[in-house]
Amino acid sequence: MMDRNADAPWSKFDPEAYVDLNYRTPLEVDLMIVRLMRDHFSGCFADGVPDAVRGVDVGAGANLYPALSMLPWCEKILLLEYARPNVEYLEKQASPAGFDVVWDPFWDVLRDDPAYHRVEPRSRFGEIVRVERGNLLDLDGQRRWGLGTMFFVADSMSECPDEFRRGVACFMGALDEGAPFAAAFMKESVGYRIGEHRYPACRVDEHRVRESLESFADGLEIHDLNHVVRPGHEGIILALGRRNPAIAGT
Repeated sequence: MMDRNADAPWSKFDPEAYVDLNYRTPLEVDLMIVRLMRDHFSGCFADGVPDAVRGVDVGAGANLYPALSMLPWCEKILLLEYARPNVEYLEKQASPAGFDVVWDPFWDVLRDDPAYHRVEPRSRFGEIVRVERGNLLDLDGQRRWGLGTMFFVADSMSECPDEFRRGVACFMGALDEGAPFAAAFMKESVGYRIGEHRYPACRVDEHRVRESLESFADGLEIHDLNHVVRPGHEGIILALGRRNPAIAGT
């Protein structure tokens, strides 16, 4: 029987262990992703930033670099997260004390672009970022945001292909027409462990990612990054694009 999102032990997720495992020492593939995302967003806003852009990082978890990538472009950023331990971690990162130094190497990559270089990240992050507990699967139909990211969420919350597809649809359905987006997926993941607990994953490849996104996206780019960062997967897939005009049913 496949594990669904509701079956996973999210209340026991250990964000510090997750950060230690994945981000304490920056991985080459994450720095590559940050560069690609930076250049995509800078290109999308090359002709200027619309007034009052609001960004969302769906399923933010214990990962700040998607939110950092949105800092120059947004007046507000929402970090939406379901697991209570991750909510607490994110609230600490968004406090007046500022985010942990572990995220500085990722900002160093972002600030190579002039738009990012003009931003003081810690004060800006504390000023515009808000954390909210919520479920990706409850976003259906709420089209609110002008910029969005979703990293290792739709594919890493359930073993069920239907929940993967629904998760992608809910994310894309929450974006305004024309909104730039970035989404990342673990390729052919069979699940993962954080501390003593196992968490589910839906096995996806470039074809399945493209298929899940193409009806929602204009200018879709799929980067199949063959970097293995732990046992049990075959790489990382990064999808970049813009939300297309809404079509009935999408």
